[in-house]
Amino acid sequence: MKNRYLPRQARTAVIAALVSMLLAACGGGGGGDGGDTTSKSQQTTGTTGSTGSTGSTGSTGSTGSTGSTGSTGSTGSSGSSGSSGSSGSSGSSGSSGSSGSSGSSGSSGSSGSSGSSGSSGATSGTTYYVRADGSTADKCTGRSDAAYPGTGTNQACAWSSPLVALPPGGSARIAGGDTLLIASGQYKIGYGATGAPTNSTCHVGAPWDCVLLPVPSGPDAAHPTRIVGQGHDSGCSAPPQLWGSQGAAQVLSLAGSNNVQVSCLEITDRATCAQNHTGSLACSTGAVPRGDWAAIGVYGTESTNVQLTDIDVHGLASQGMLVGGVSNWTMTRVKIVGNGFVGWDGDLRGRAKPSSNSGTIKFSHVDIEWNGCVETYPGRTPSGCWGQSANGYGDGLGTYQTGGNWIFEDTVFKHNVSDGLDLLYADGTGSVTVNRVWSEGNASNQIKIAGPSSVTNLVAIGNCGYFDGKSFTYNVDPCRALGDTVVLKALAAGQKVSLVNSTVIGEGNVIVNLPGPSGSSAVVANNILVGWPYYYDNTTQAADVYIDGAISVSQSYTTKQNLRNASCSGTVVCGSAGLTSTSLSAPDVSLAGGSAARNSGLGVGGLSGAIPAVDYYGNTRPAGGGVDRGAIEAQ
Repeated sequence: MKNRYLPRQARTAVIAALVSMLLAACGGGGGGDGGDTTSKSQQTTGTTGSTGSTGSTGSTGSTGSTGSTGSTGSTGSSGSSGSSGSSGSSGSSGSSGSSGSSGSSGSSGSSGSSGSSGSSGATSGTTYYVRADGSTADKCTGRSDAAYPGTGTNQACAWSSPLVALPPGGSARIAGGDTLLIASGQYKIGYGATGAPTNSTCHVGAPWDCVLLPVPSGPDAAHPTRIVGQGHDSGCSAPPQLWGSQGAAQVLSLAGSNNVQVSCLEITDRATCAQNHTGSLACSTGAVPRGDWAAIGVYGTESTNVQLTDIDVHGLASQGMLVGGVSNWTMTRVKIVGNGFVGWDGDLRGRAKPSSNSGTIKFSHVDIEWNGCVETYPGRTPSGCWGQSANGYGDGLGTYQTGGNWIFEDTVFKHNVSDGLDLLYADGTGSVTVNRVWSEGNASNQIKIAGPSSVTNLVAIGNCGYFDGKSFTYNVDPCRALGDTVVLKALAAGQKVSLVNSTVIGEGNVIVNLPGPSGSSAVVANNILVGWPYYYDNTTQAADVYIDGAISVSQSYTTKQNLRNASCSGTVVCGSAGLTSTSLSAPDVSLAGGSAARNSGLGVGGLSGAIPAVDYYGNTRPAGGGVDRGAIEAQ
């Protein structure tokens, strides 16, 4: 038998080399192993919103992964070794063939449009490269945009996977302020993937934890850490795809990551399944192989100054994005489409992490569609759409109690299985601004907001029974929370909500619901409000603006058509709004020729500047003799 031990001098040399390597790693880690890298989520219980959106109880998977609960609840799941299987939730992705595009909404032509990603930043760190023909860290330095030459170590070539840069269970090989540039191509994230190590974190007994380390924080806002795809600065025509496998807890982690820019990436998985789906589309949660699915696209918590640009998050088995306890996040040209449980989930109680946000949370040119449906692979069409009565969820965006100033511009919420935009848990310490937003075909409320809010140029089409009889529907709760199209809730005296130059049409119980206490106020001006027959009683119509409580409501320059118990006087007119089509199956909310809503609104700058100078499409008001009522100015 050969001696298994090295001579003393050789051992001494090896030890010295190891110490040197460890010191270098400690110096360059850049916080890479900080943050929450494991998926230790537990079941969270949803709460009931004032509009009646109660939670449902989840089902239990074969590995103990528990289904989701509640209208805002994310599901927690526990796997073996004490870490959660797929980080919390039920559901898989579903996206329609329109998959992230605004479709008929035409959201100011802006949805999904690309340009320069704006991810340049004033960074002075090192640039590292990833490309499919690169190799491991011992063979390639990662500092050259070149293929591995086939032989040798420490070559001037790229790494083969983001997993080499941010290795599960290891230390990050990039530091705060560095740039990781990923070439176009497809990169598997999960157990057994190229570049994935085998260690106490990444192994067959816990494949869900074999995920990227959190992105290291940049030293300050002027020197962000950047994770960018090829073409991020030239239109992002071929973003690299990061796809999760074997039930990976998430694809990208921004847990504890500050001063970060992420741009030009596609984040997805490759399975037609939803975690804990109660129909026939449940993901495998047994032993490896579990299939090519991942629970979450982007996970973020305790994180500030983050920019996501030109990101397509679709087809995940649970949440497209699980984000809470963050501050100053900006999303630009982001798609959150066809994720099986929920699009953006802001309830992190199941991970014992903060859910409330602060600073400014801004969405610009964002598409949030088809969440609560299972996205087929590779077709990207919706299937198995499931609501809360089937233990699913389906909000486009939902949170738990949260602060922060939320801004939504040129954004679309369409065909989500529950609410489109649910900020009913906003705590009133911040504000919500909605401008040039299109919300249509969501199965509950199109938008609902608590606290001070300003809603302008909204198109809300409340066909909340949209999923009835569709081939992709498994079990959806039509017109949940009575399907009230718009809910704007003041929480305290002194708070104001407003709905201005908006077009709202719906088949729910109430067209606009305005709850609020004494001393709060609401302004409803320059709008078009149209009722369809009420979904649950088609012998009557959707009801007029409903004043719930002692809130003071001022209504002016508004046209109301086919509304139950409509109240009209002065500039508030009951009669035809002159929309091009009010068909439930194919509405067209542009103004037809001869519409009485043309040129009859309050002028730009009226109501202390509340009347906007442009319409939903960005066209200048007025285009004719006066400002039109509604969201769309006739040209």
